[in-house]
Amino acid sequence: MTSEVLVDTNVPLTANGSADHADLRCRNACIVELERIIDSCHVLVDDSDLIMQEYRGRLSASGQPGAGDAFFRWLWLNRWNATRVGRIPIVSHATRGFEEFPDDSDLSSFDRDDRKFVAVALASGTSPDIINATDTDWWTHRHALQQHGVSVRFLCPELMPDE
Repeated sequence: MTSEVLVDTNVPLTANGSADHADLRCRNACIVELERIIDSCHVLVDDSDLIMQEYRGRLSASGQPGAGDAFFRWLWLNRWNATRVGRIPIVSHATRGFEEFPDDSDLSSFDRDDRKFVAVALASGTSPDIINATDTDWWTHRHALQQHGVSVRFLCPELMPDE
């Protein structure tokens, strides 16, 4: 495996064509990235299946009809294969969402639904990239996240707000 990654749900959704604000270049970037991940990456998820539940609610485990669904099917079939998928324990926290999520006022407005990705990245201890396509909250908080060792890769930087 070449690298460890986490994949925000917006990436397979964009690959499926579900992001109206994403152009064809962005959609293609997501498709290419998901294919690369399937071919050569170690995907991280939480061991309580919060990420898998989010995927399952938005993507088709049949693998059809889109590339995002194909990614989810691959992940679903490999979720117990430790050579392809890492299941990282994270602990719930009443205020921050997860113990592993930084206690930082600069992150207090960060999307609670995306905190599980940050928690898994930090709990893994391996500095994996979190792959994002269309969610501007990652862009807004990128500097604060970087301060805590969280690396976010933007597949569609043209969709991020100007500073």
